[in-house]
Amino acid sequence: MKPSAAPPLRIVVATTVADPHQYDAAALAEQSRRANALRIGLLEAGYDLVASLPADMYLPERIAQLQPDLIIIDADSDARDVLEHVVVSSQHGRRPIVLFTDDAAPASMAAAMAAGVSAYIVAGLQAERLEPVLNVALARFRQEEIMRGELADARHQLAERKTVERAKGLLMKHHGISEEAAYQRLRSMAMNKKMKLAELAQRILDVEDLLG
Repeated sequence: MKPSAAPPLRIVVATTVADPHQYDAAALAEQSRRANALRIGLLEAGYDLVASLPADMYLPERIAQLQPDLIIIDADSDARDVLEHVVVSSQHGRRPIVLFTDDAAPASMAAAMAAGVSAYIVAGLQAERLEPVLNVALARFRQEEIMRGELADARHQLAERKTVERAKGLLMKHHGISEEAAYQRLRSMAMNKKMKLAELAQRILDVEDLLG
């Protein structure tokens, strides 16, 4: 039996809100062309275009409801407002963000990448380019997630070592024992109570705080 194919990537497209009073006919036509290129490119590549949403105050709520795998921002020039809404929606659920824009300013690019954009594509919104761009963005996002996880683990381990060191210091002070003896006592207590060493050390510190 062949393994079942992975479900298609679920994508939400966020766009600048088109205001007819601010855009002339040519600008609106270009925005429509970009939207069609996105839709065609996504469908041809086999992606699931869940929704195309305006970047208004309701965007974070809609994204939270839809839970897409990836977000595409289509902003012809100034993407700050769109990006702000998308970043807010991703605070409690990180996902790849791909930004298509005509804004080539280095400051705009730096701000977007710092906000969590996985790919910043300038003047490159063509249907045939969509799949490779998204593949690169996904690969980068996954690599960044691995690095974030490793960094979080390292910080957690460092915090645990500091907790154990502080607990050892208390035992050495209260019982007049050596560092090695304090460590062995901690290990023995942790084994007897079936607790992790850092967990027991934290309890010792908590008790010390309660007793003043």
